Amino acid sequence: MNVVPIGPIHPVLKEPVRIKLIVEGENVIGSEIEMGYVHRGIERIMEGKHYLKGIHLAERVCGICSYIHTQTFAECIEHLSKIDVPDKARYLRVITTELERIHSHLIAAAVYNLSIEHETLAMWCLNAREHVMDLMEMITGNRVNMGFNVVGGVRLDINKEMIDNIHKKLDELEEDVKNIIEVFETGPLINLRGKGIGVLKYKEIMKTRAVGPVARASALPECDWRLRHSTYKELKFKPVWRDEGDNTARMMVRHDEVITSIKLIRDSLELYEESSGSVRTKVDIKGGSGEWKNEAPRGEVYYKISITDGGLIKRIMIRTPTVMNLEAYKYMLKTCPTVSDAVTTYTSIDPCVSCTERTIVLKDKKT
Repeated sequence: MNVVPIGPIHPVLKEPVRIKLIVEGENVIGSEIEMGYVHRGIERIMEGKHYLKGIHLAERVCGICSYIHTQTFAECIEHLSKIDVPDKARYLRVITTELERIHSHLIAAAVYNLSIEHETLAMWCLNAREHVMDLMEMITGNRVNMGFNVVGGVRLDINKEMIDNIHKKLDELEEDVKNIIEVFETGPLINLRGKGIGVLKYKEIMKTRAVGPVARASALPECDWRLRHSTYKELKFKPVWRDEGDNTARMMVRHDEVITSIKLIRDSLELYEESSGSVRTKVDIKGGSGEWKNEAPRGEVYYKISITDGGLIKRIMIRTPTVMNLEAYKYMLKTCPTVSDAVTTYTSIDPCVSCTERTIVLKDKKT
């Protein structure tokens, strides 16, 4: 047996992580994943700070899916303080959340396509993503770390001109994504590198607690937390899922979710235009502990917050989806015949290392 090290810095890895593949010849028989290269300890930093600073820090947990962290933070406090969010804000949150999901999925698709050496399709994905980034900047004022969510609603409203522009950009985006899906489904090279590779079976999901597109590609649609969210229930959301469980299935779930997200944004805009009032309400923060879950682009994100009457954070716990999804990697390796397939399978998980490493572990020393 030999060990093939990949990372912590490698062209196919979005973030620093070290993968040790255990091989016999060209066959992969196991793996070890070493993390800690971008550790920051955000949970510990939040303790003792006001919730207004806390939501600012929550947005720094992840650079790709920063928005869903602020929404989950805000909704957790809104839930424990019994704050009713205006309808306009609820629909704007869906719009921005789904835009973030699209941009994240398109980055994941680009990285996956680069791992199978299909640079043309990767560039198509990144080019389509620019439509989304333009819309996020128009709605929130920023492309990344938007500062759009507040406890009690959102900071900014939109107008008729912006709504028309959103519809126009969505039409262009939908056409681009449908072209990407057609090439991805019919390309012989893509199918050769994805179908039957990195298979995760339904029974193995139960062992790993995998979430998000990874789980939905293995016949577990009920893992989508949007099914439990009141605004998405109003929008009659239905999750995308497949049952093959391989690399192609995971990527196709993400591609199809982009189309679903576009529909959700259009439906939310329609309901937004029927609503009236403000996008933000005054809040009265009540002390206590609460928890909340949302569906991030990679799966379930969980926040548990303990807060004082004055709005100071006593303790916060954050769990991100990559924690569970990386555990599934060892099962996927059983159907990875080569080292290159193992690397491609890793990218099909779409791991987010920075949000997985945001915590700090404190160990008391007895003297």
